Amino acid sequence: MLQITDIEAAAERLIGQVLDTPCVESRTLSQMVGCRVFLKFENLQYTASFKERGACNKLTQLTEQERARGVVAMSAGNHAQGVAFHAQRLGLRAVIVMPRFTPGVKVERTRGFGAEVVLHGDTLEISRAHARELAEREGLVFVHPYDDEAIVAGQGTVALEMLRAQPDLDTLVIAIGGGGLIGGMATAAKAIKPGIRVVGVQTARFPAMYNAIKGTELPQGTSTIAEGIAVGTPGVITEAIIRERVDEMLLVDEGDIEQAIVMLLEIEKTLVEGAGAAGLAALIKHPERFKGQNVGLVLSGGNIDPLLLASIIERGMVRAGRLARIQVNSRDVPGNLARITAIVAEAGANIDEVHHQRAFTLLAAQNVAIELVLQTRGREHVAEVIRMLQAQGFEAALT
Repeated sequence: MLQITDIEAAAERLIGQVLDTPCVESRTLSQMVGCRVFLKFENLQYTASFKERGACNKLTQLTEQERARGVVAMSAGNHAQGVAFHAQRLGLRAVIVMPRFTPGVKVERTRGFGAEVVLHGDTLEISRAHARELAEREGLVFVHPYDDEAIVAGQGTVALEMLRAQPDLDTLVIAIGGGGLIGGMATAAKAIKPGIRVVGVQTARFPAMYNAIKGTELPQGTSTIAEGIAVGTPGVITEAIIRERVDEMLLVDEGDIEQAIVMLLEIEKTLVEGAGAAGLAALIKHPERFKGQNVGLVLSGGNIDPLLLASIIERGMVRAGRLARIQVNSRDVPGNLARITAIVAEAGANIDEVHHQRAFTLLAAQNVAIELVLQTRGREHVAEVIRMLQAQGFEAALT
């Protein structure tokens, strides 16, 4: 099984090849979740993900014969870019197989690193099978995204850097997809500090490793905003490491991850993808498990689609009450809408949308339901707007 010496050797190979990213305390997040939170900013890597570490460690150990043949990998995102980037740096041919549904921005970015992109299959499993066929047919070296000791050792260097920067960490909270990151980090952390607690986090929609370790049969979903950890088949190598070296596993929901993305954007001014926010999501959902501890989180990646991010931000504003929809019932006579908007303005809220509903309502025919979408300061402010409308004789309520 992988040992600390393998990870230390990987760290030597990675000097000057990847960033030693910052690991610093977030005082605001610490106050909010009840423990000291230290963030490892892996989203600052050149390809915006920790995946570079394992890819670089693997590629630098290829023999001359293997380097001449080139490499092939299967990925819909961060692993693809990590392999493509470091293959380009090392002068290697790289073929990346991606599912046909992969967003165009990820395809073009991977091509931008000099890789040959092959779009094949509608699922990751079909794409992976095709990548193995290409490896066999063209003599390419297959670079697995997680089930490879060289990959796992490279990812484990994250823990070396975290404990060097923050030796007082009590707990590491790490997202799990195939298990490469947590497998490497748990190996390094337990060797350096045997008493440290290692907690794995999966999204409830893709609990493959959780099921494997716990013996449960929770259903697999079809989509998640944490697509970086949406893995259907756990790694053989990584599952064995997790059984021995990971202390606890938790599940988080989509809403927890969305909330964590928005918090990191607002508070830390840093952009993370769904998988990168899973650790903070666990602190949000299970604060009692971490109270009073020094907790290290890995912001594992920052590659998120801008349209998805916009949707997450908007939904976050709704949850916080900063974007609210209210219904005001009134007589359908000239001047009433002006009165309503004036009251809202006096209350200090901003109107985003107005919709009159005359036909699809149970109100009397001479009345109208007016739906307002408001920008507010929060839930208390929304309640104040409603009170002011009611004080002027209007029926008003949240919808």
